[in-house]
Amino acid sequence: MLRIAIIGAGAVSDYHHVPAIRLDPRAELVAACDANEKLLQQRQRDWGVEVVSTDPEAICARDDVDAVIIATPNFTHRPIALAAVRAGKHVMCEKPLGLNPAEVREMYHAARDAGVVHMTAFTYRFAPSMRYLKHLVAAGQLGEPRHFRSQRFLDWPETSWGWRQYQHLAGAGDLFDMTIHRIDFAQDLLGRIARVTGALARFAPRTETKDGQACEPSDVDDWSSILGEFACGATGVWEGTTLAKGYGRGGFGHEWAEINGAEGSAVYQLHEPNTVLLGKTGQDLAPVDVPAEFLKPADSPRDPSQGEPATVFRYDLVWEFVSAITDKRPAVPDFYDGLSAQVIAGAAIDSYHNRRWVEIPHEPR
Repeated sequence: MLRIAIIGAGAVSDYHHVPAIRLDPRAELVAACDANEKLLQQRQRDWGVEVVSTDPEAICARDDVDAVIIATPNFTHRPIALAAVRAGKHVMCEKPLGLNPAEVREMYHAARDAGVVHMTAFTYRFAPSMRYLKHLVAAGQLGEPRHFRSQRFLDWPETSWGWRQYQHLAGAGDLFDMTIHRIDFAQDLLGRIARVTGALARFAPRTETKDGQACEPSDVDDWSSILGEFACGATGVWEGTTLAKGYGRGGFGHEWAEINGAEGSAVYQLHEPNTVLLGKTGQDLAPVDVPAEFLKPADSPRDPSQGEPATVFRYDLVWEFVSAITDKRPAVPDFYDGLSAQVIAGAAIDSYHNRRWVEIPHEPR
């Protein structure tokens, strides 16, 4: 039985990671950690876990912990991950892995050299429609890929984001929170991004909390855009915003990822993750059900017919983490993938400030 500790007891852990651990007969949740003692006490009751602590290093050092899942604020990822690696623990970490490429490079090298399983929580790789889209591209069913296009539009309140709205704690705003996911699955579909140019904007000052308390204004982006060129010759366009009024869609927002190939086009949408849109010349884009073999990984204990489709595919993230550990193989996506996406996001920021295209160096494994 793989003994997992969760460090960071917020909503992501409660909605995604804990249900996923409970679903997997090979794993058990043995400890929880959070800086908020009141939340930690609540999670101890809700999750039925005996060991709780506000000290992540103490959790990482425990002999009865085999692996940790890090779901804490961005600025804490690096020290916690390095503590886990030093203790010989396998580690999965939420994105972005760090505040900048240098931090993430250190995390990747430490985990790689220690021989522990390391994983970046790029959840959307596990969406059934994204898995099927990858198959269509790899099988050549769309022809030579020419364009990748991603839109992530959310209608979020313009009140404070807490730590997420400050560069020294979050690194960036929408770019690191949302667009970085789309950078990752674009590379998963089409290979390495060779060069980018980017733009950022901030419209909402976010000087009040939800309950009307004053706070320091945001200094991160709430809109981001990237133009890119892939090494394979395809082009890419990414746009993300938290200020798209009317794009609530039950909290899932609008997500559209599209590939135009020489012979056809295919579209993934988050709010309908078990369906893709397919079209060719003379045939308009039309919905097609994702075949059963792509609804989940073959050995995943998840029942694709149960639960909200846009939520339950996320449980396969923990399944992959546990599988990599038990099978003694690398996890996919790993810290290298997290580093690659962070380098590109960082290059987009550099491009915006310097008003130029930026070449993306190849990162050695």
